[in-house]
Amino acid sequence: MALYHDQIAAAARKLNVPLSESHIAQLLEFHGLLMKWNKAYNLTAVRDPQEMIHRHVVDSMTIIPHITGHHLLDVGCGAGLPGLVIAIARPELQVTLLDANGKKTRFCQQVKTELKLDNVTVVHSRLEDYAPEVKHDGITSRAFTTLRDMTEKSVSCCALGGYYFAMKGIYPTEELAELPPSIETTQVIPIDALGQSGQRHLVVLKQKA
Repeated sequence: MALYHDQIAAAARKLNVPLSESHIAQLLEFHGLLMKWNKAYNLTAVRDPQEMIHRHVVDSMTIIPHITGHHLLDVGCGAGLPGLVIAIARPELQVTLLDANGKKTRFCQQVKTELKLDNVTVVHSRLEDYAPEVKHDGITSRAFTTLRDMTEKSVSCCALGGYYFAMKGIYPTEELAELPPSIETTQVIPIDALGQSGQRHLVVLKQKA
C-alpha cells in the first residue's frame, strides 16, 4: 500500500496535479475496490494490482491538468476511468459517469457510495438515449470509440462551445480528418505515459457555437 501511495504521489508531482493525502487515500480505496470487484465481474482485463495503478489510476490522472468546465460527462466510463479518478482529484467538478453496461455502472455507484463522492452521478444508459437536463460543458472518453462517433453520438449532451477530451494512443490522423464541420480541433497533446510503453495523446475538440 505504501508503494502504491508513493507512486501516485510521485505521478501527481510530475503531472502538476495537486493531491491531498485524503485524495490519495481515496484513489487507493478506489484501486482496492477495483481489484475486489474485478475478480467477480471482470471489469478490466488488467489483473495485476501494480499494473492497475499505472494503466488505470495514473493514466487517468494524466489528463486532469487539461480538463476545463464545470460539468463533465465521461462517456463509456467502464469502471470509472477516467471519470472517477478525475472526480476524486477535482471535487469542485460535477462528473457524470455514463455506461450501457450494468455491471460497470453498479461498480461506479458502489465507489461513489463508499468514497462519499457527492460530485458524481452514475447513469446506466446508451449514449444515444441519454438526455441530460443540463448540457455538459466537457465530455471525456478513454478508448470509447472513434472521434467522429464520440462527437456525433454526444452532440445532444454537449453545450455549445463545450469541449471534448478524448484519450488516444498514437496520433489519430485519420480520425481527425473524419470529424464533422461542427467540431473544431483545438489541441492534440502528447501525454507522458509515465512508465507505460507506447504513445499517448489527449485530443481536445470544441463544439462550435
